[in-house]
Amino acid sequence: MIPATFKFGALMEKGQAVIKEGELRELLPNELLVKQEACNICTTDYQQWQGLREHQGYPMAGGHECSGIVVSVGEDVKKFKAGDRVSVLYDYCGTCENCIAGMITICQNKKIFGKNYSEDYYGIFGFADYFIRNEKSFVKMDSALSASEAGFVEPLGSVLHGLNKLRLRGGYDTIAVIGGGTMGLLNAAAAKAMGAKVFVSSRGEKKLEIGRRMGFEMIDAGNCDAVEEIKRLTEGRGVDAVIVSAGTTSANQQAIEMVKAQHGRILFYAAGYPAPGLEIDSNAIHYKNLELIGTFGSELTDFINAGKMLSERRIDVSNLIEEKVPLSQIQKAFELASQKGKFRISVMLQE
Repeated sequence: MIPATFKFGALMEKGQAVIKEGELRELLPNELLVKQEACNICTTDYQQWQGLREHQGYPMAGGHECSGIVVSVGEDVKKFKAGDRVSVLYDYCGTCENCIAGMITICQNKKIFGKNYSEDYYGIFGFADYFIRNEKSFVKMDSALSASEAGFVEPLGSVLHGLNKLRLRGGYDTIAVIGGGTMGLLNAAAAKAMGAKVFVSSRGEKKLEIGRRMGFEMIDAGNCDAVEEIKRLTEGRGVDAVIVSAGTTSANQQAIEMVKAQHGRILFYAAGYPAPGLEIDSNAIHYKNLELIGTFGSELTDFINAGKMLSERRIDVSNLIEEKVPLSQIQKAFELASQKGKFRISVMLQE
C-alpha cells in the first residue's frame, strides 16, 4: 500500500532536529517512489546541527547518505523496478555545462543543499521514510547489502573523486592518511582496494582499533611523532602522497613534512570550521615539484563506481557504522553523531 503522507527529519535551527510530515504527490513518468530505510549522519549534517554550517540554510530537510527499496515506478522508468535496493544521489539538472561533463554535485541550476524538492525546506530529504525522486538520482545496489551500508555510496563517491584527482597509482604508491575517522578510514579502504600501500595516522584508541580491524597499519599520533614514524616506515623517503582527512592546521603542516622530497602530492579532503591555516614556502612547491590538490563533491561516474565497489564487497564499511537510531529519536541521533570520535550514526527510517 502506497502511503498518502511521509515523515521526515529536519533541522529547524541550531541544535534542534525534529520530525515533520508532508504529503506524497502522484508520480511523474520518470520518477520513483522509494521506501527509504536508512540515512547515515554525515559531518556536514551534524556540523549544521552544531551551528557551524548555518550558511546552508534552515529549515534543512537534510541527509544525503541514504538508501531504500523501490515501491513504485513511473510509466517511463526502465532501469528500476519495485523491490530494487537503491542508493540516493543528489538532484541535478542534467543539462548544464557541469552536468554534461559529469560534475553533478556542482550543477549550475540545482544546488546540492538547495530548495530543490520544496519551497519550504532546503535539502534532499534523506531523513524521510518515503520520498519521490527522478530516476537519475538513484544507483541500483545489491539487495544483500544492509540499508546502512548502501548509504555509503555518496561518501565513497566523494573519496573516489579525490583519489582520481590524486592520480593514485595502484601497486606503486605509498600513501599516508591523516585522520582515522569515518572518512579517513574510507579513504584508506578505497586507496588500499585500488592497490596502494596505506598508513593511517590517528589519535584515540577506538579509531586505532577500528583501523587495525580493517587491516591498516595504524600510527598512534598521540604517542609518537607521526612524521618521524612515516619517515621510519619509508626508510627516510616519505610517502608518495598524503590524504588530509582532518580539517586542522596541524594536519596540513604534517602532510607537508610527510610527503617525499620530489614530486609528492597532497590531497586536501577535509574541511574545518573555522577554516584551517596552511603555511608553506612557495619556493618549496616550485623546487620540490610539490602538488597541492583540493577535492570536493563527486562526478556521476564516481557514484556509479562507488555503488559497484560496495555491491561487489570490494570495500567493507560495516566497521564504520557505530550505532543505529530510529527516526523518532532523531535529536538523540544528532547528539550522538556530534560527539568527538564517533563513527557513523545511522538513522533507521522504518519503525
